[in-house]
Amino acid sequence: MAFQILLNVFLGFLWMFFTGTYDGTAFIKGYILGLIIIFFLRRFFSTRFYMSRVYAAIKLVILFIKELILSNISVLKLVIKPKLDIRPGIFALPTVLEKDWEITLLSSLITLTPGTLVIDVSDDNKILYIHTIDIDDVDEAIDSIKNSFEKAILEVSQ
Repeated sequence: MAFQILLNVFLGFLWMFFTGTYDGTAFIKGYILGLIIIFFLRRFFSTRFYMSRVYAAIKLVILFIKELILSNISVLKLVIKPKLDIRPGIFALPTVLEKDWEITLLSSLITLTPGTLVIDVSDDNKILYIHTIDIDDVDEAIDSIKNSFEKAILEVSQ
């Protein structure tokens, strides 16, 4: 992926030198032209087209913002209720993520979402222990995290 980005930047600068105009618009035109060239030559690279990872990263950020807003609303509803009837709990989340940065990112996204907190990660990095402020169904919570954050992180990393 890094090679593709560097190649695309190089093609942007090369376009500037070929056209003889040394401003930002010429670089952007060359960058877009390089993006198109790399897209058509993507089968010659050992990794996938880098813009698909950029798109997946943008989707991950949007997913986090959506989950952040929804969890803020749900925690606000719990706090505003006159009767505090919460069921806090700790559950184990098995994960298929293998790289350290993936597990760190998943832990950070879970912790930054209000109402949840990653307490510990197992020694083999396969299980995350999560505390939640109000849990109805453990399986539903596990499926929710696996189908949202974990799936989005896998799209970015693969």
